[in-house]
Formats: sequence, structure tokens, C-alpha cells
Amino acid sequence: MKKEKTMTNKSQLGMIIYRFRKNKLAMFGLAAIVFMIIMCAAAPLYINYDAVIKQSMANRFIAPCKEFWFGTDQFGRDLFARIIYGGRISLLAGLIVVTSALIVGVTLGGIAGYFGGTVDMIIMRICDIFMAVPRMLLAMAVVAGLGQGTFKMLIALSIAEFPKYARTVRASIMTLRNQEYVEAAKCCGTSSARIIFKHVVPNGLGPVIVSATLGLGGTILAIASLGFLGIGVASPTPEWGTILSENRTNIRFYPYLGLIPGFFIAISVMCLNFIGDGLRDALDPRTKN
Repeated sequence: MKKEKTMTNKSQLGMIIYRFRKNKLAMFGLAAIVFMIIMCAAAPLYINYDAVIKQSMANRFIAPCKEFWFGTDQFGRDLFARIIYGGRISLLAGLIVVTSALIVGVTLGGIAGYFGGTVDMIIMRICDIFMAVPRMLLAMAVVAGLGQGTFKMLIALSIAEFPKYARTVRASIMTLRNQEYVEAAKCCGTSSARIIFKHVVPNGLGPVIVSATLGLGGTILAIASLGFLGIGVASPTPEWGTILSENRTNIRFYPYLGLIPGFFIAISVMCLNFIGDGLRDALDPRTKN
């Protein structure tokens, strides 16, 4: 009885955190991602950037050892340094893409869901056009049109990502726009923009947050895929997909060149999926405490 009373007195945010902390896989994923972000963000404090780009033909294809923790590549560059600095681009670029797509998607989805009618039809048909093309194919087409470069790759992936967030927000808003507090705000003369972004959107962000967390893993994988195909981050700038692409001809003879960057891509995507699943369970009011 005492436990039930304590749980009843908890705020909604406290309940969400409580449910999330009960999910061991989600907590593992969060701890792993935070550790990777700290390692990559603090890279200049313990790794000289010269080790990332400096070539030494005398040190080619050295297997992982005390001096080179992850070994060296075909140009004698320290693979550990390139992986850590590559994580700065992969993780940061993923966050930028998801944030940009989320801003556009929430804005368009909020407007479409709140106003409905012709506005909804126009916005949703635009989203349907983008969603009719596979995400990677659309991103490749945009990169081909804009040209190669990190910034252009971010634009391409943001364009490919925003429709799904717009649809998720629209679905949430349509269930909330006729609630009592929305009607009360209208009666008080509150503007439509304020109602959408102050009252309606914040109450429908739960599914969007889950979708964004799960989408971040997919975005990191897409960035690596574009880098592997040679239309993402250009060499010699390190990025996990680019590192794989540079060493693909030597992976057969030196497996660590493919296994190590592949492991970092896989573990980051997996941990983000764990976090997304944990958030989905925590935000679901039907979850048992």
C-alpha cells in the first residue's frame, strides 16, 4: 500500500523516468551512448588530430597492439584515432539530421493536424511524394543534385526524414485538437499558432520522441551507408562508413579493418534502438509498474 501511494504521488515525468529505469536494456543503451559521446567529444584532449591524417607507410597494416589499440590502415594511420574522430561526425551528423527533420516535421504536422481540410491535404500530399521514394534513393538523388559534401549530405538526409515525423505529429494532433483545453484556449482568443505550439504539440510529442530516437539509429546507419558508397563524407575526413569504404579491398586479409568500424556502427544503432524501445514502454500509460 505504501508503494502504491508513493507511485501515485509521483509526477508524470517521474513515472516516465521510473518506467525507463526499470528497462535494463534501455539503461545499458543510454550508458553506452553517453560513454561514446563523451569519448568522441573529448577526443582532442587525449588524441592529437595528426594521428588521424598522418600517413606512415612503415606502419601499414599493424594489427591491434599496445601502441595502436585498433591497429593501422593501408596508409599507416592510427585506426583508433580515426574511429574516435569519425564518431564525432557520425553521431553529431545524426543528431543534426534528426533535429532538423524533427523541426520541419513537427511544424508541418502540427499545422496539418490542427487545421485539417485543404491545408492538411496539401501538406500530406507533399509528404506522400517524398515518402514514395525510398529514403536512401532520395538522399542519393539530392546529394547527386547538390554535390558531395558533409553539409549537403545533411540536407539530403533531412529532406528524406521529415515526412515520417510530420505524419506522426499529425496523427497525434488530430486526437488532441478537440480536447477541452484547446476549446478553452480558443474561447480566450488565443491565436492558432500559440494553440498549436504551446498547447497541442507538447501534449502529442510522446510518439514523436520515440520515433526520433529510433530514427537516430537509422540516420547514423544511412550516413555510414552514404560514406561507404563514396557520396557522403569525403576522405580523408574520418567517418565510420568512409573508414569501411577506404579499407574494403583489404578487409579479407586484415579483418580488423572492417570488424572494428562495423562494430561501432552496429553498437551505436543497437543502443539507440534499446533507448527508443525503453522510451516507448515508459511513455505508454498501459505499461505495468
